Amino acid sequence: MVRGKLAARVTNPEAKGGPKRADYVLYARPNVPMLVIEAKRARFSVGKGMQQALTYAEMLDAPFAISSNGKGFLLHDRTGLTQPVERELQLHQFPSFDDLWPLYQQWKGLSEPSAVKLIEQPYYTDGSGKEPRYYQRVAINRTIEAIAHGQQRVLMVMATGTGKTYTAFQIIWRLWKAKAKKRILFLADRNILVDQTMQQDFAPFGDAMHKVTNREVKRNYEIYLALYQAVTGREEWKQIYRQFPADFFDLVVIDECHRGSAADDSAWRDILEYFSSATHIGLTATPKETKEISNITYFGEPVYTYSFRQGIDDGFLAPYKVIRIATDADAVGYTPEQGKIDKHGNLVEQRQYNTRDFDRNLVLEKRTQLVASKVWEYLKATDPMSKTIVFCDDQDHAERMRQELVKLIPAAASNRRYVMRITGDDNEGKAQLSYFIDNDEPYPVIATTSKLLTTGVDAKTCKLIVLDQNINSMTEFKQIIGRGTRLREDYQKLYFTIMDFKGATRLFFDPDFDGDPVVIYEPKEGETVVPPDDLEEQGIGDTESPPYGPDPADDEEAPPGTDTGERERRIKYVIDDVDVKTAVERSQYLDADGRLITEDYRVLLKDDIKRALQAEFGSLNDFLHRWNGAERKQAVLEELAEQGVPLGVLQQAVPNGAELDVFDLVTHVAFNQKPLTRQERANNVKKRDVFGKYGDQARSVLEALLEKFANHGVQDIENPKVLELPPFDQMGSKTHIRRGIFGGIDNYQEALQALEKALYQDDAS
Repeated sequence: MVRGKLAARVTNPEAKGGPKRADYVLYARPNVPMLVIEAKRARFSVGKGMQQALTYAEMLDAPFAISSNGKGFLLHDRTGLTQPVERELQLHQFPSFDDLWPLYQQWKGLSEPSAVKLIEQPYYTDGSGKEPRYYQRVAINRTIEAIAHGQQRVLMVMATGTGKTYTAFQIIWRLWKAKAKKRILFLADRNILVDQTMQQDFAPFGDAMHKVTNREVKRNYEIYLALYQAVTGREEWKQIYRQFPADFFDLVVIDECHRGSAADDSAWRDILEYFSSATHIGLTATPKETKEISNITYFGEPVYTYSFRQGIDDGFLAPYKVIRIATDADAVGYTPEQGKIDKHGNLVEQRQYNTRDFDRNLVLEKRTQLVASKVWEYLKATDPMSKTIVFCDDQDHAERMRQELVKLIPAAASNRRYVMRITGDDNEGKAQLSYFIDNDEPYPVIATTSKLLTTGVDAKTCKLIVLDQNINSMTEFKQIIGRGTRLREDYQKLYFTIMDFKGATRLFFDPDFDGDPVVIYEPKEGETVVPPDDLEEQGIGDTESPPYGPDPADDEEAPPGTDTGERERRIKYVIDDVDVKTAVERSQYLDADGRLITEDYRVLLKDDIKRALQAEFGSLNDFLHRWNGAERKQAVLEELAEQGVPLGVLQQAVPNGAELDVFDLVTHVAFNQKPLTRQERANNVKKRDVFGKYGDQARSVLEALLEKFANHGVQDIENPKVLELPPFDQMGSKTHIRRGIFGGIDNYQEALQALEKALYQDDAS
């Protein structure tokens, strides 16, 4: 729970602020939940607790649920193998293990003794009491079951921070101890992932474990860990995995399998093809598919999915705030004047540059300065020692960002490690990575990076994620925000903040998987970037994502042979004399009734827009004359777009701009007139007998057009295609409406113009 600057961990808020906890869970084996029991007081009916019991049974993957009031039992059979599915039992009829175990085996398809033995193999335990969380247990069991059934490719989807590697360890341990899989290969794509895995989750394998290094093959181990890049490459001599016999491994586990191992033309995919006789398990935090890379195409549907939303709801992952800040350059783009020369004497190509160009093709130095100032403003107002990752577009951008932060932050002058660039091309920076992710090491505080920290780096205490990077896919976005999802109550890490300068949070949030942010906040100019204390409810994120397409050079630990300097050699214009300021800023949250409240919304370019509108239309009377004289109001919209003020920009310029018609937007922004919403204008027309002279059918058409205006604006009702949409399609064809109902196209147009006149008749002409 996050309330302003106060936070507390609340596990399963659905359960009135307390954790979800079944009254009783009976296990067939230590790792096999069989029966969930919910016990209620005697004054309740026997079935009072059934829905609750079924919720827990589903979460635990238990086949049976019982509700009891102490006088009897209501048994629900989730397997469907007994009929009826629900039946009441007397107290003496409580089912025995012998009653239920055969049904469980049949439900799971465990007909072979070897499969049963595999399911019964216990987890690893070190005696400390640590055991898999409920969702990890389900993921482990379902994977083991799939393998017991002979499935050769298995996919597990678990949000970042939910313990994929620990889950993988327990799967491998059980298969290894049961001797179902004797030699296992664990593949990752970051050195730090392999090292962390060996030192932490995989440590119990001890001397049976080996990391493949120096392109040297040893065959006397059972558990192998390897970096993709260490065992393969485009050149044949780098493909050392071929020095193992093709049937050497029984099991290959692919960590972060979304990052290329599943791509058909990937060099990494060759490893999987070579060891095709082994079982392949893919681990990923990304459920969405992309056009180029599909986990599901290779592995099949996931055997289990545990989402970021579930992790937050269960109290295992940190909720998040979103602060969105757009500069004027991002809002309307930047077009250099003819003959513009950049800082280095290059003639800047004459075209409009937008967010996707900034820091890739063109650098606005004052934009970088603005971003750095907002980051420091936030840290200074909250906790200057909060671990922070600033994601930049490339290594050059990360270095420029580091420099700007150093200039701003007093502590950076006395401690060079306060801000560090941690990128693939900087050995000094990479040497600081272990300190950055160490919970007890205060420095570095801020890491600027591009791709090196996007996956697998377990920065448990990271509280601020800054997005000043063009993010190309849902996969990449989830990996980046995953750096902040860990909860650490002992370090006061109860939530994290995403500060978004490039609009990624509008594109890539998937509410079904990610949940909703506790705050969406877009501060006003001169206002601190810290959300005010009264913003304590949840906000809204969007879901759509553009096609995947990062450059290979973006990957700072790309496979050998990738030219990581390719993008640095491209011409990149650097402009240091163009002012950049904050443009679009808004504060939004959901109230207690679930309504989206917009506290404040404005575009600081409003004065610029006002001047442009006045230059185009002159006085208020001039605009009214132009508006009323236009047969099609769409013509005015087209004029505005030609002047660089499209409807979308106008709507951002005022509170609730999306609810206003273009007429009210112009008169309010340019001439300070009080606006009416489209719905208010439509209601005013409904109060007058505007359609009295028309027949019933024509009146129905005009009333429907009025509703279209209220929903979308005048441009929609002027579009002839509107008559092809509901509810008009129920009134006849477009031709029938205009000719059959109104007696001809001219008559229809006359009625439409009368409707428009009625909409605006209260305004002076």
